[in-house]
Amino acid sequence: MKSILCLLLCLLLLASCVPVLADVSARTAEDYPEPLYTLAEKHGFRIGICLSPNQMSSASYKNFLFGHFNTTTCTNETKAYSLLNQPATLAAGDGMPHMDWTVADRMIRFAQAHNIGVRGHVLTWDAYMTPWFFHEGYDEKQPIASREVLLARMESYITQVVTHFETEFPGVIYCWDVVNEAMGDNAGEYKADDPRHIRTVRNGAPNPFYEYVGPDYVEYSFLYARNAVEALGADIGLFYNDYNMLYADKRGAAKYLVESINSFAQDENGNDRKLIDGIGMQGYMGGYGVQDGCLGDYLITNTRDSIVAFDKLGMEVHITEMALRNYEEAHIADHAVFYGKMFDMLAGINKQLGHNALTCVTIWGVNDVQQNPWDTYSWKLNSTLGGILTVKNEIKTSFDAMYDALMAD
Repeated sequence: MKSILCLLLCLLLLASCVPVLADVSARTAEDYPEPLYTLAEKHGFRIGICLSPNQMSSASYKNFLFGHFNTTTCTNETKAYSLLNQPATLAAGDGMPHMDWTVADRMIRFAQAHNIGVRGHVLTWDAYMTPWFFHEGYDEKQPIASREVLLARMESYITQVVTHFETEFPGVIYCWDVVNEAMGDNAGEYKADDPRHIRTVRNGAPNPFYEYVGPDYVEYSFLYARNAVEALGADIGLFYNDYNMLYADKRGAAKYLVESINSFAQDENGNDRKLIDGIGMQGYMGGYGVQDGCLGDYLITNTRDSIVAFDKLGMEVHITEMALRNYEEAHIADHAVFYGKMFDMLAGINKQLGHNALTCVTIWGVNDVQQNPWDTYSWKLNSTLGGILTVKNEIKTSFDAMYDALMAD
């Protein structure tokens, strides 16, 4: 019996020494001759990963960020629902919204200290928006405020946010996603006669900006952001950001939206003001919670087609939230190959176009996600095995494939 127990113990110890997955990179830091971002720069774009307060406390994640990336995006901390502060707004008594900058400032200061640029994300987004913002006296027991009042609040909020970060941390936030996910995907989410497909509902609930401010809230957001940037004399790009931008239907609606934004306001000479500089393609690619649809070459082709189409509109293009999904261990090697093929295309797109249309790629699906629970939002969104790092922040062969693609001429 003792010998059997000893044998079982040895087998367990041996198993504990074997990696669960076979895709952890065999390379050490010395095996990467230069940072990933210097390779990306040669192809005309910045490259980054997302950042949360928890990740700021992880030495291994920070070392990965500092070592290979030159841009980052705060996951939630520069969004309105994170910044808006109801007690401060009520106490101010001036009728305008007020913010708590504490957490966001800590994150932007962190990026500034390590010479990493930040994509500002996001100024106007209907999802999770604080309801009290829309009510008279910022009190949800009171009626909805008038359109004129809400436009004034939007202008104040956007101006304050852009001004605060540029004043406190000059040049660190080099662009803003001015509006996020304003276009619906399916019939019933937008009015049939609106070629811009501005969503009237999200998951069956009304879009408060559309309902209370109006269908031109996107254009007004860009107008207020452009006015703020010009008043500062700052070099800050203004972007519209959305998911499914690699598909033809949304790509087509985006064309009408860009044209609408850039014909919305005129200068003193009566010329249209360019209010929008670029398009952010979120880059969640593959099935949502399922393997079907993942790792297909059509995703690469569609991404390229969208970059070309947006470039023809005079738009800069950022891939803002890339997650190349994979849910199954059987496709681990395929995932690394797919990462290499995607970055082969991205590495060559600017050369093919003759100028830098793609100027930034930010990876959102950085880490693998624990396999349980299987029905969580994060598991479905970023996928179980779609990261360039394991759950323990070990570098995967998917990162190596991306690195090698950017290193190639």
